[in-house]
Amino acid sequence: MSDLLSRRLALLGEPANLSLLGECLHGIERECLRVDRDGQLALTPHPQALGSALTHSQITTDYSESLLEFITGTAADPAETLGELERIHRFAYDKLGSELLWSPSMPCALPDEASIPIARYGSSNIGRLKYVYRKGLALRYGKTMQCIAGIHYNFSLPERLWQLQQQAEGDTLSARDYQSARYIALIRNFRRYSWLLMYLFGASPALDKGFMRGRPHQLQELDASTLYLPYATSLRMSDLGYQSSAQSGLTPCYNDLASYTDSLRLAVGTPYPAYVEAGTKRGDEWLQLNTNILQIENEYYSSIRPKRVTHSGERPIQALTSRGVQYVEVRCLDINPFLPLGIDVAQARFIDAFLLFCALEDSPLLENGECGDCTRNFLKVVKEGRRPGLHLQRQGRSVELKAWAGELLERILPLAELLDRSQDSQAHVEALAHQQAKVADVELTPSAQVLAILRQGTSFAEFALQQSLQHAEYFRAQPLDAGQQAAFEQAAQNSLAEQAELEAQPAGDFDAFVAAYQASILALAV
Repeated sequence: MSDLLSRRLALLGEPANLSLLGECLHGIERECLRVDRDGQLALTPHPQALGSALTHSQITTDYSESLLEFITGTAADPAETLGELERIHRFAYDKLGSELLWSPSMPCALPDEASIPIARYGSSNIGRLKYVYRKGLALRYGKTMQCIAGIHYNFSLPERLWQLQQQAEGDTLSARDYQSARYIALIRNFRRYSWLLMYLFGASPALDKGFMRGRPHQLQELDASTLYLPYATSLRMSDLGYQSSAQSGLTPCYNDLASYTDSLRLAVGTPYPAYVEAGTKRGDEWLQLNTNILQIENEYYSSIRPKRVTHSGERPIQALTSRGVQYVEVRCLDINPFLPLGIDVAQARFIDAFLLFCALEDSPLLENGECGDCTRNFLKVVKEGRRPGLHLQRQGRSVELKAWAGELLERILPLAELLDRSQDSQAHVEALAHQQAKVADVELTPSAQVLAILRQGTSFAEFALQQSLQHAEYFRAQPLDAGQQAAFEQAAQNSLAEQAELEAQPAGDFDAFVAAYQASILALAV
């Protein structure tokens, strides 16, 4: 344990400070495709009974009309967050009829690209803008890639914890800048060590053959309809999933908040030749919001993001620049197809300990090629993380993944113990022990468990459909109580009314609306 980590742990371990760890906040966003009972993509519109995808705070759509996104509020106990996520699932299943929620991250057998429906948000200018943005994503990356689903884990530490540590360390930054710097330091350590999450929780070692659309690849054929890599953990996070040549030069190394926001400012204001050639419009039809490297900041694909809740009409970069970092959004988590929610409380508690370790451990700047090593380690583990004897790069030297993973878990153990002391439990230490077992026995990892089933003669699509049917039975067997059901029904109706009210207002010219939106991007890029 480093001296700095030891001092920070000692400070938080004092009786007067220990309760601060109980004030960390958690939120989860879970994406999932709607499919029919044959495992085919549901081409039906977003169910009106679920409310408005534009204005509902908990149930919306991501890229496609068929790609649901469930969003929890924040809670101090991740078990409460997962409880809320489960209630959202139960309400959704009450309204889905015969449709199912697809269990893994990699999509079902998809129809041709033209048939994949882009999400619609109504006739208001903001609703139309969201639709055009998604048309731009289709133009730039194809619709198939946008049908990949994942779990985003939002995590924050209380401001009083940062203030306590700043006072103890005598740092002279403003409270806002100190907190931002510490969150950016957390992200640097996350970049160093997030390969471990891919090994432990990666659950997409295989995919439906049609996903590749005939493109060249290096995957192996497991059966007539399934492609895989024998040691892969998360093909979702590999270059087969989220990839972009336009974004390849965007590799913020998170050495400070300003360098991160500057890189995004540049990207949202810099034209990209291929997008310029495509243009923003064909006649009166909008193709994309603009021809820059990024249409908006959220187009940047990353495994973790610094975040700040935005005010109405405020851009994410503006919020970060003016008020600093408030929380982090972990974006690299696969949906575990064996779990009804795609994640469970044991995984959440380990992630808490992991993120707390990243926050409190010393985090030097990423220099002398370390940033590239972080990227290469991550990509190596998603493609071959279970390969026996696999080595990664650590500070310019080769180290075996299994040895490094064991060392990391030992370093995280005191954080798990501290979290348990703050909550008078053993849950975090027990969650860490589950991960130690996966390091000792690779066959316990979700990716290995998926492949073990597929190797028995079940195709990826068959396996995923079986899991989806099981999860549907689980949710439908335990409907919400009357009060919970009524609250969800009311929220759905309120969201529909809110969208109708928005659409009843004079909209103004859409081209002018987009131009004003673009002007805000250009103003940021100055």
